Amino acid sequence: MNDDKPLNSTRVWAVGALCRAVADALDSRFNPVAVRGEISGFSRAVSGHCYFSLKDATGQIRCAMFKRSASLLDFSPKDGELVEVRGRLGVYEARGDLQLVVESMQRAGQGMLFEQFLRLKVKLEAQGLFDPVRKRSLPVMPRGIGVVSSLAAAAWHDVVTTLQRRVPHIPVILSSAAVQGANSASSLVMALRSLYALIETDQQPIDVILLVRGGGSMEDLWSFNDEQLALTIVDSPVPIICGVGHETDFTIADFVADVRAPTPTAAAEMACQPLQVWRGALALLRDRQDAALHRHLDRQAQRVDALAARFGRPSSRIAGHQLILSRLAQQLEFGRVHSGREHRQVLMRWAQRLPQVVRHDLDTRRERLARAQLRLTLLDPSLVLHRGYAWLTQDNGQAVTSVDSIHAGQPLLATLADGRVPMIVAGQPLKP
Repeated sequence: MNDDKPLNSTRVWAVGALCRAVADALDSRFNPVAVRGEISGFSRAVSGHCYFSLKDATGQIRCAMFKRSASLLDFSPKDGELVEVRGRLGVYEARGDLQLVVESMQRAGQGMLFEQFLRLKVKLEAQGLFDPVRKRSLPVMPRGIGVVSSLAAAAWHDVVTTLQRRVPHIPVILSSAAVQGANSASSLVMALRSLYALIETDQQPIDVILLVRGGGSMEDLWSFNDEQLALTIVDSPVPIICGVGHETDFTIADFVADVRAPTPTAAAEMACQPLQVWRGALALLRDRQDAALHRHLDRQAQRVDALAARFGRPSSRIAGHQLILSRLAQQLEFGRVHSGREHRQVLMRWAQRLPQVVRHDLDTRRERLARAQLRLTLLDPSLVLHRGYAWLTQDNGQAVTSVDSIHAGQPLLATLADGRVPMIVAGQPLKP
């Protein structure tokens, strides 16, 4: 009896073939795969490829992220950072190592936050809170500027520096709030409500509010994606400029605010025009108003000259009547008429009445001249201005006589009794 057992018919693999077979099995069983773990040993090669390991308390796996995928990262990965990656699991045949080829990476939790962001964005957009029609224009010349930010934040310093340089005469009122952390959203709501109370009770003239914070991760800016904060922004009695994060950062507050600024500094610049711009505009308006007033006075002077020429001088009128009287006297003396005596009496009566006629005619003409002068005086614009009225002109000197000829943002010049006031149309003109 043969005690020998038959040889095992197990397949003998070549190393490379086995690696490829394992890689195929992993691909069909796991890929694509998402993994969460802590970065360890992160390095970026000269080629732009990134190599690191993902680990947790029970294991680790080697990872490679090639240049194309690494160029799409919106943050710089660091050792010890908790991340979520998506990619394909395989075998690096040259060493026979299990390897995860990473195609995308984000900080852990960011995916869930982004989904919450999208859901809230869809909800508020459906309510019309993002509609441009609802949003208001910024004031051309605010009396005061409110700011909601953290007193310790760099954003507050940037805003104050910008406003002090551009409009040092405009008061800036800070309503301090936490801009990061668990209770920061409610803190921002309270800060905004405090400014609203000042506005509604006329305790402080505030015509625009800046909601600002510097850059950071999605988690850092998450308080600006709060629904209650969005509704509070919509309730604002004055326009709100939202300047949160960097130019590439977007929050729900950006969408509901009247104006979005790419940075806190840009928000401060949008809130006001530099003082030198207003000085130049005032000088231009003053010159145009002076030119328009001089043209008006010249036209009135020409009308007075024309009326004076029509009435003439009283002395010339008297001389004309005296000439008529002289001619009548000559006819009386030398004329040959049948009723010489009767004509003589008629002429004598005319001679007696002529001074009265002349005086009456002169009085009538003086009265007409006085009335004309009175009407001219009443046309003097300075008399109307002394009664509290103002004369409005456009930048071309043309008088404003109808709301149809002006529009929001248009510069105008108001002439008063003792000076001129440049102004800007703050809103759309209303008809009675």
